[in-house]
Amino acid sequence: MSLHVTNAKYIEDYKIKVSFNDGRNGVADLTDALHGSMFEALKNISEFANFEVDDELETIVWANGADLAPEYIYFKAFQNEPALQSQFEQWGYVA
Repeated sequence: MSLHVTNAKYIEDYKIKVSFNDGRNGVADLTDALHGSMFEALKNISEFANFEVDDELETIVWANGADLAPEYIYFKAFQNEPALQSQFEQWGYVA
């Protein structure tokens, strides 16, 4: 099954409450994702908070064209869950 974001809601700072197609819900702190020229504008909280879930890409996107892989958002939401560590390692993410 391909993982994708089904719903997302801004909470505070760089935190987003996210729902995924596997039924999991969590909070992803995306502070660490905001590097590189595409993400520079998103350091402004009002810009960061202005996102949507794109039905075609099935992930969070911003008006400036920035987006994040659903797997990365999933990792950020559930990185402390021991049962998911092997999956994260397969994806190349280390908690």
